Amino acid sequence: MAKELTQNEAKGYFGEFGGSFVPPELQTVLERLDEAFQTYQKDPAFMEEYNYYLKEYVGRENPLTFAERWTKALGGAKIYLKREDLNHTGAHKINNVIGQILLAKKMGAHRIIAETGAGQHGVATATACAMMDMECVIYMGTEDIRRQELNVFRMELLGAKVVSVDKGNGRLKDAVDEALNDLVENYETTFYLLGSAVGPHPYPKMVHYFQSVISEESKRQILEKEGKLPDAVVACVGGGSNAIGAFSAYLKDEDVRLIGAEPAEAATLTEGVPAVLHGFKCLCLQDEDGNPAPTNSIAAGLDYPGVGPEHSALKLSGRAEYETVTKAEVLDAFQELSRTEGIIPALESAHALALVKKLAPTMTEDQIILVNLSGRGDKDVAEVKRLLEE
Repeated sequence: MAKELTQNEAKGYFGEFGGSFVPPELQTVLERLDEAFQTYQKDPAFMEEYNYYLKEYVGRENPLTFAERWTKALGGAKIYLKREDLNHTGAHKINNVIGQILLAKKMGAHRIIAETGAGQHGVATATACAMMDMECVIYMGTEDIRRQELNVFRMELLGAKVVSVDKGNGRLKDAVDEALNDLVENYETTFYLLGSAVGPHPYPKMVHYFQSVISEESKRQILEKEGKLPDAVVACVGGGSNAIGAFSAYLKDEDVRLIGAEPAEAATLTEGVPAVLHGFKCLCLQDEDGNPAPTNSIAAGLDYPGVGPEHSALKLSGRAEYETVTKAEVLDAFQELSRTEGIIPALESAHALALVKKLAPTMTEDQIILVNLSGRGDKDVAEVKRLLEE
């Protein structure tokens, strides 16, 4: 399904990044998780069940939509949207959640914990736990609870307990802190269903594997539609789950540019330095004392001072490019796609769209940009209304 891992990657490293920097008792838990993952990803019955839920529950495969009116409005390259917004629960997060919840079930877990920023991973986790009859606890920062009130209600409606985290800045980093604390205290009975391509090994590898379905579909779809690969694949980057899924099948296609869009207010890959955060080494924003720096993105799902180790390695190797977009550019792209294509994107996805808006006019009409529309904007309309009124 995903690309074959090198020996270094199999140990949890992508170049110098990755690894597992956790207490000994948690290392034992992670090694057991890695062993189970390696076993079940090769198990035809497990993969058959996973693919069944992707089709019958998530609704895959989702379309690759030609954004005709937006293409004409911008001029230049043809723009295709990979429609992760059409998945059940409204984002790409459910792809990984289904894989991990089935793995948790195989491992005999009954209590699931997760972190969430924008709420989409929390909603997807609560959804899967309801389906599988598992206890669900979601950690979420107080500021994100304010910004994502609708998703909080959805999680509670699905039976999850949403724990408000008021430490730090009340954002995603602080929610991850508390989820890890829970895991340290309850590792014998609890499965931590991590949502992004971050964390100690084997989480980045697992998330890459379950999200690679995005680019496997898009690669097949673009070849059917255009008879050639895209010239560029663009995705937003916070922790990096949707982007690594969107990039995965194209990593060896050197002529395809891989471009990540990150918030100017949380420019981890642009301004970060190598550091250990939440049990793994990555590029990380730090303050003058060497602590993780506070971030302030309008997109709760991108409000994280670190980034996945594989993205960190792709940045340093030059295989992928990462550029920042501003709050104003994001709000503009959010409104423009809504008005030209009748698709309201998530604020996270609007970061990728803002980058596409700058990139497309610099390219020719026979070139193609494939952008991962990682989620829909239902959850964000109230916050965008507030921001625009300001």
